[in-house]
Amino acid sequence: MTKVIITDGGRSKAGFRGEANDCVTRAVAIITERPYREVYQELARYEQQVTGVRSARNGISKKAYKKYLADQGFSWTPTMQVGQGTTVHLRGDELPLGKLLVSVSRHMVAVIDGVVYDNHDSTRGGTRAVYGYWTKAS
Repeated sequence: MTKVIITDGGRSKAGFRGEANDCVTRAVAIITERPYREVYQELARYEQQVTGVRSARNGISKKAYKKYLADQGFSWTPTMQVGQGTTVHLRGDELPLGKLLVSVSRHMVAVIDGVVYDNHDSTRGGTRAVYGYWTKAS
């Protein structure tokens, strides 16, 4: 069983309240160990450039977060090809060690050395398919 640590990535400490579709912001803040508000504001600027919406509260478009992560020095490693089926699941024993921003269906999650950091258990009991992950060279 994969260890899951429930965390909001610093969202409440930054003064944000209520529900939000902020998984990208939360995961980046956790992985980079940067303040949530800082990451939120940066992602909101990227979202505005791409979609015209200057907010990170209701999610970040794939195009905006891909550009942001690439600009921040992250690299993408795919784990699934079209028509191939699932080869990697959201489980500590199926992902490499290190700090990962893991892409799963409609969600981004922080994984550090096999431990999932999220505001809920997003592993689906270890069956959730991983599309790929972002890593940053140290």
